[in-house]
Amino acid sequence: MLTRNLVTAVLAVCLVAPGVGAAKGSASIGAVSYSVVDRIPAADGGWDFAAVDADSGKLYVARSNAITAVDLASRNVTDHLADAHRGHQVLSIEGGKTLFETDGETGLGRFISATDGSVLAEVATGTKPDAAFLDPKTGLIAVMNAGDGTVALLDPAKRSLAGKIDVGGGLEFAVADGKGGAFINIEDANTIVHVDLVGRRKTGTIALPGCEGPTGLALVANGTRLISACANEVALVIDTATGKTLETLAIGRDPDAVLVDEARGLAFIPCGGSGTLIALAIGDADHIHVAQTIQTQVGAKTGAIDPRNGRIYLPTATLAPPEPGAKRGKPVPGSFVVLVVAPTA
Repeated sequence: MLTRNLVTAVLAVCLVAPGVGAAKGSASIGAVSYSVVDRIPAADGGWDFAAVDADSGKLYVARSNAITAVDLASRNVTDHLADAHRGHQVLSIEGGKTLFETDGETGLGRFISATDGSVLAEVATGTKPDAAFLDPKTGLIAVMNAGDGTVALLDPAKRSLAGKIDVGGGLEFAVADGKGGAFINIEDANTIVHVDLVGRRKTGTIALPGCEGPTGLALVANGTRLISACANEVALVIDTATGKTLETLAIGRDPDAVLVDEARGLAFIPCGGSGTLIALAIGDADHIHVAQTIQTQVGAKTGAIDPRNGRIYLPTATLAPPEPGAKRGKPVPGSFVVLVVAPTA
């Protein structure tokens, strides 16, 4: 996964292919109504994943050259809490005292003080470490090494490498299954792989029919459903027990995350290419559907949810027109913001 360098605000319509569930407006589901309510400016630079630490009330964004921190109550921004070198993932661990960041350029997983940004430890994980999560069952941090197809397992207490799993392919986002395993999107194979973190092995593969370039991934409905966001403007809903695709939902262009708000029965897919945020109703596992298409800003393709109030934070920027051969344009200086999307009813 490349650092997300993205875009200008523009409205777009999600194209609906025959047989694909259409995105519905908020009028169809009266209880779901979200909109952009604020924009928090911050320093220039690329960006990738974000995380909210509810205990401290802070948002952290992994940037191309730094970790940015935002105090959500005051809107005060610390543009450069710590250095990063093509930062991809940032996690808040140890009760919010420590941050864990994947450094794509150096191949390091870095433990950083959330107080002053000092580096506490660095661990070599593999080539181009990208997405990562803290597994609740084993207590290990799992890092997806996009460059060499391995999953590095780190012990956060010892701040050391505990093992690796050779998966193969272009590892994208991953989610823990709560049982000591994980599901991983394999972007260049259009599949989901299941791994056993305890046994350090790959245990299964799920085909993703009709999905090209799976990126964002989430586990919902008490672990019975996976939602995989695909580059060809669809999201698949998959039964974890059978591996069967249950729904194919129309979304927007260039999605890169699936954000889950279990408390409110919703999941959100930020689509950076179309400047939309697709809200999915997930309360009924057998009828997961699009509940609202929220206009955001082109480039907003990752984000984080504050579980305290359901607010969604989406980093983005205005992009210049792409240069010949480039997928995206470069961010316009002075345009980086964090969009705040909130329930309006």
